[in-house]
Amino acid sequence: MESTDLINGFKQKARNVSAFISDVETLDSAFSHAVELTVQQGGKTLAAASFSPKEMILLKHQCESKGVELLSEPFRLCADKIHTALTRMDWGIAETGSLLLDSSRENVRIATMLSETHVTLIQRSRIVPDARALETEIDRILKQNQPAYLAWITGASRTADIERVLAIGVHGPKELHILIMKDPEEA
Repeated sequence: MESTDLINGFKQKARNVSAFISDVETLDSAFSHAVELTVQQGGKTLAAASFSPKEMILLKHQCESKGVELLSEPFRLCADKIHTALTRMDWGIAETGSLLLDSSRENVRIATMLSETHVTLIQRSRIVPDARALETEIDRILKQNQPAYLAWITGASRTADIERVLAIGVHGPKELHILIMKDPEEA
């Protein structure tokens, strides 16, 4: 499948499960998007996981310029304060619009499960046609000599377990925003 068709297919499937999709050019624009969204929603805090120390400095400056508190790890100590979670996704699956995140680190799990809004960044090259395309990668992760936790994310948290009424955000974020970023060689 051609790259553009793959990306467009992923976007459509993700929109079908109520995810918000945006294209971003750079990491700086992704950070800006997440901070602006937090402000627009009336949030005051952002928890970022899976970014390098250098990237966190850039994000901290963006947060400070808009009056948003960048929460520090460990997130267990501030779990009740997380409005927006910002993560870098490992894989996207075009067939279902799903995302796959290695959530083996507790801070990643806390941020992505206890936030009101989850903003995630994925590079175009990390979007694959279907789950079978990830078989080798998943097998490698699960065979490591340490506990592994892989999160499959398809849209915002939802359940209809309560009197068969659809409830959003019961078991996780109420909104999922996916930022698709060009790969460095595309920019």
